[in-house]
Amino acid sequence: MSITSRVQSDIVESMKSRQELRLSTLRMVKAALKNKEIDKREPLDEKEEMQVLSTLIKQRCDAADAFTKGNRPEMAAKEMEEIAFIEGYLPKAVGQSEIAAAVQSVIAEMGSPTMKDMGTVMKNVMAKFAGGRVDGKLVSEAVKKALAG
Repeated sequence: MSITSRVQSDIVESMKSRQELRLSTLRMVKAALKNKEIDKREPLDEKEEMQVLSTLIKQRCDAADAFTKGNRPEMAAKEMEEIAFIEGYLPKAVGQSEIAAAVQSVIAEMGSPTMKDMGTVMKNVMAKFAGGRVDGKLVSEAVKKALAG
């Protein structure tokens, strides 16, 4: 079952159980998926659906940070709840320990790369996680740390 069809069935379920925040979040997700599909002019594949959801999660994280800095904890909490609903449709994110292990193995395979080779190392590490969900910022930090010493 595709993410889009799961979202649609969960919208109906949320309407029946009157879960307002979940319903509004799922409607927003459905709209984002539909907009991407319209832009592409053909149905989305699973990877593209996951990219849309990852973008939505990143937007919610940024908004939560802004609300926290703006002394609006109730709005930040709402954004975090929305993130939890959206993450339910994605595979589990890769942890820092797995990222660090992948970085070390790529560096070992490449020999002794320098900071100039950071782009190549990043590309190879991201390729190892092609099927999973990984945060590029965490990978970048791990690569910098490993190459720096």
